Amino acid sequence: MAEPFKNLYNKEYIELLSHNLKKHYRDFKAEDFTNAIFNDMWENLELKQRMRHIALTLKLYLPDDYQESINILKNTSSDITIEYGLENMIFQDFVEVYGLEYFDMSLDALEHFTKTSSSEFAIRAFILKDSSKTMSKMIEWARSENEHVRRLASEGCRPRLPWAVALPEFKKDPSKVLKILEILQDDKSPYVRKSVANNLNDISKDNPSLVISTTKRWLKQNKEKDKLLKHGCRTLLKQSDKQILELFGYKDVNNIKVDNFKLQKEVKIGDSLEFSFDINSNENLGKLRVEYIIEFVRLKNKSSKKVFMISDGEFNTKVKHVKKLHSFKPITTRKYYSGEHKIYLLINGVEFEYGVFSLK
Repeated sequence: MAEPFKNLYNKEYIELLSHNLKKHYRDFKAEDFTNAIFNDMWENLELKQRMRHIALTLKLYLPDDYQESINILKNTSSDITIEYGLENMIFQDFVEVYGLEYFDMSLDALEHFTKTSSSEFAIRAFILKDSSKTMSKMIEWARSENEHVRRLASEGCRPRLPWAVALPEFKKDPSKVLKILEILQDDKSPYVRKSVANNLNDISKDNPSLVISTTKRWLKQNKEKDKLLKHGCRTLLKQSDKQILELFGYKDVNNIKVDNFKLQKEVKIGDSLEFSFDINSNENLGKLRVEYIIEFVRLKNKSSKKVFMISDGEFNTKVKHVKKLHSFKPITTRKYYSGEHKIYLLINGVEFEYGVFSLK
């Protein structure tokens, strides 16, 4: 089993942090700080709780003056190497908790800290406090020479950033966000372009028409941007949005037939379900997006559907044979229930055959 992320905050890291704090603040009481970190509650704290606990404890052992504390933390963060990524978000967390009344100083600090550990979570508190002022700064960041700062400009304003507080203003009206994405759409860094795509995908969940119109404007300018847009439209593609499917070249499937559909009738939780089928046409199949939907049994006679990918590409043959295994091994993000499940095939957004199997 993988080591829990919360264990990134361990004795080794706290000792490294204390050592470097002492270098830049002679009055820092390293031993007292360490004892305060590893208190009786420490083992029960999860990742973000540990991060916040460290930030709050830092306040007790740093100068009362915010600017003086920030300068100490800037120098300290620069001494802790890039291999400490997620752990170093304690510096941004300190800014989020104590820096909202020192706007300009705090935004400069977040710009500094993001170069070795992303400020994408902390910046959201400043957006919520004053979106116009913060987004003006993020427009500047979008033109930075540093790719980590440019990425922060996009990642920090995602309306639905996972594990972060949502931004209701941008869920309702993402026009300020789109101004930043317009600047970054052709960024030379794949790291930044991926963030732009993820931001577009967030926007599509609340404002699909805006993402569709943006896709129409940006599409077919270069391969990298087309790849960005396809990743940014992944939710709309999974939803079989007709406009998006057409924009990406997935044509009608009137000439398509599904034959020889075979489905295992029973599978146990922990095993894999096997199914197969043939896709036929009287002409070359062309560009196909082949998916399947499983309608999962839920409690109280309810069900839910989820789309899974099989293949996506150009097929210059008249027949394609598909064989697929779907794992029912327990995972933390999905709970399985025994009962009768349904499976549907989806080709270019059109549902074809479906079958029934029992999960036991």
